[in-house]
Parts: sequence; C-alpha cells; structure tokens
Amino acid sequence: MKGLKFCALVLSAGMLLSSCGGNMNNTGKGSLIGAGGGAALGTLIGTLASSNKGKGAGIGAAVGVAVGAGVGALIGKKMDKAKAAAQQVENAQVESVTDANGLQAVKVTFDSGILFNTSSSALSSNATASLAKFASTVLNVNKDMDVAIKGYTDNQGWKNSTAAQSVQKNMDLSLQRANSVSNYLKQCGVSPTQITSVEGLGEADPVADNSTAAGREQNRRVEVYLYASEKMIQEAQAQATNQTDEKNSETDSMDCTLVLREYNLFCYSLPLCPRTCYPAHVHPLCTTGRPRRKNQVETPLGSFG
Repeated sequence: MKGLKFCALVLSAGMLLSSCGGNMNNTGKGSLIGAGGGAALGTLIGTLASSNKGKGAGIGAAVGVAVGAGVGALIGKKMDKAKAAAQQVENAQVESVTDANGLQAVKVTFDSGILFNTSSSALSSNATASLAKFASTVLNVNKDMDVAIKGYTDNQGWKNSTAAQSVQKNMDLSLQRANSVSNYLKQCGVSPTQITSVEGLGEADPVADNSTAAGREQNRRVEVYLYASEKMIQEAQAQATNQTDEKNSETDSMDCTLVLREYNLFCYSLPLCPRTCYPAHVHPLCTTGRPRRKNQVETPLGSFG
C-alpha cells in the first residue's frame, strides 16, 4: 500500500509540474490580474495593477463575488479595443486604469478649456464634435460597459466670493459640466442606464500644480470612465468557464494508452512499487467518467511489458 501511494504521489507531482511549466504570456498575466480569489494574492495584484495603471480603483462597485481566473484576460481584450477606439477621438486623452474589481478599465479625459468657455457649463462646438464621435465609436458599440463621469475645476476663487463660497461654486460648476457631458452623450444615443454615475468634485484630486496657468488648465477637466458592468463580468465568467471545460475535455480525451504505457514503465522502475501498481485493467485517469477518444481500447497494464 505504501508503494502504491508513493507511485501515485510521484506521478501526480510530475503531471502538475508539466502542466505549470513554460513562460507565461500576456493573456496569462491578465488572467492573474482578473483572479479576485485569494486575499493576499488578490490584494498584492490589485495594488500593483492600481499603481501601474493610474487612478480608478474607486470606479464601479465591487460585484461581491470573486472574479475568476481568465475573466481579467477576456475583459482586458475588450477594454483594449475600446481604448484604441477612444484614442481616435480628437481632444481625448486616453489611458488604462483599474476598477474596484481589479479589472482593466479605460479613462478618457477631456480638457474643460476645450469643452467649455470660462465659468460656463455650455458645451463648445469643438466639444460636441468630439463627444459625438466618442459616443458613436466607443460607447454605443460597447453597451456592456458602464460609464462614470466626473467633473473637476482648478482652485481659483470667484470674484466677490469668500474662500468657502468659491469652493462651493467650483463644486457646482464641476457638476454642471459633468451633467452637460452626460446629457449630450445621451442625445447621441448613449443609454441613460449605461451612465451609472455623474459627479462634480470641484477642486478635489488635482492632477497638476494649481500655482501655474498650465497646471490649472490640466485640473479643469471632465473624466469619463468605461468599466465592466456586472453583466459583462458574468458573461466573461461564463465564457472563461466554458473555455476551461473545453480545455479539460481535450486533456481528458487524450490517448489513455500513452498514459498507461508511460505510467507502467515508470512504475516498474521503482523498487518500492509492487509488480502491479493498480489491480484494475485501466489506469484510474481513464475510469473517472471523463470523455474518451473514439475507439479507445481499455488495455491491461501488464500488456505493455
């Protein structure tokens, strides 16, 4: 019995190492990022992804369940396509970020100086042209992506206003501008349900130095985030599961005769193993109810001599 257990242990270890060998490609790395299970690993990956992908970890709501391996890669591919399309929109600055689920998302920033006149929330003609293209080529072809819109201002005060009043006015103006962008996107056919949040954050989260004119210009902006909706995550999970099942089916359908031959030769080479490692006529890997190849013959171990 000890010899039998030793055989099984060594064979299992060999199969595990062979299945995990090789270099990991980009799709594999994306799968790791998408794997939300495992508290320590998930936290580490999320931290690294957030630091490398830019701000955005607060975008979207956590789905409440672990995001399975493979989901990150599938969603990442869709986000890459959306990012490429957004990069073709004039006056749009595009970058990848990470959402609340540790999944890849897309951040599109529009300079308020291009979108609006000073102290105004009315869209300029340049703004409408850019937003119309953004709606038609990005949002309307990615309806399974949720959208969050955030408006910002610089920290400059308003005439005849106290510091506190200026802060509030900037907050109000940033919200008005975010709403202007949201409303125009809806006019361009974007579903109201796709835009999940519209916020005005005023002077918060500056991206540049407010002490310079160039810095203040960068801080006056509207950010549009595209991230995976709950439906998109569920569909990706189902697709990843199907791919895993198909891959397992292909593996389980391999020629068990080859497995038997290799196992038999290996087992007989070990002095701790009895002459017949398994009394059954077929290797256990081939008798678990898994699919077999067509015309597969159950061959006794002893026939391999």
